[in-house]
Amino acid sequence: MRILTKSFEDLSLTELYQLLQLRSEVFVVEQECAYQDVDGMDQEALHVMGFEGEVMLAYTRVFPPGVYDDYARIGRVVVRKTVRSKGLGVDIMKATMEAVKAKYNTSKMSLSAQTYLVKFYRDMGFHETGNEYLEDGIPHILMVKD
Repeated sequence: MRILTKSFEDLSLTELYQLLQLRSEVFVVEQECAYQDVDGMDQEALHVMGFEGEVMLAYTRVFPPGVYDDYARIGRVVVRKTVRSKGLGVDIMKATMEAVKAKYNTSKMSLSAQTYLVKFYRDMGFHETGNEYLEDGIPHILMVKD
């Protein structure tokens, strides 16, 4: 998988369209969650995209420390359903963690994990903090990596 990391201003129109399409495909349609994905925060984020050829297969967005908490915040972690068994979630998360270190000079990261993915994020070095909560009707828990 070819990884690209870009600021909002550096995204091409095609990349922007593909990342919005992938997020909608998974979070809105597949997970049947009606929520405001286009939330006005993409302009502040670093976008980490995984491609095979010209097709976006995986994506995350990252915010610098101080936007949500004292940690760099990883969000919108998504892998296209048709390729989930190929380890691309691990690949996009590793690339994201490397981007955080390179861009923000920190290894402190946080994310709001859907609870069914806790083991996946634990395997990536994160641990739970706080209590489970509902975000857009889906159980989540805050996880951090120090």
